[in-house]
Amino acid sequence: MRHQKDTYKLNRTSSHRRCLFANMLKALIVHGRIETTIPKAKALRRYADRMITLAKKGDLAARRRAVGEMMVRFNSLTDKQERAVKSGNTSAYNDDRQVIGKLFDELGPRFVNRQGGYTRIVRSGRRVGDNAEKCLIEYLAD
Repeated sequence: MRHQKDTYKLNRTSSHRRCLFANMLKALIVHGRIETTIPKAKALRRYADRMITLAKKGDLAARRRAVGEMMVRFNSLTDKQERAVKSGNTSAYNDDRQVIGKLFDELGPRFVNRQGGYTRIVRSGRRVGDNAEKCLIEYLAD
């Protein structure tokens, strides 16, 4: 029996689940809304709210915990990317570099007066093919 076990296993190994949630978190932070199945969205909601709580703290330790949780890669820039960054073009970074900035610079201050419940799940019908229930998970516009 699974009494007091609070993880959603989703028929995946622990490493696969961790990578899945890290990628979904990055997409949710960058785009503000993603479409997925209901069990994945309910499991992702826990991690998404935790990231906002870290962003509201805003200190170095919180940034490092967010980087570790989302498995953000800070690869060294190529010469071409370095020249683009020096000229002010930050789109030369990969998405992983931009996700931490967006989380701590935009989303954290947006929810500073809110005590929890930063995400919303809206059901959106069924998926063609396997008839799985789809939904949108999004950050509130607060």
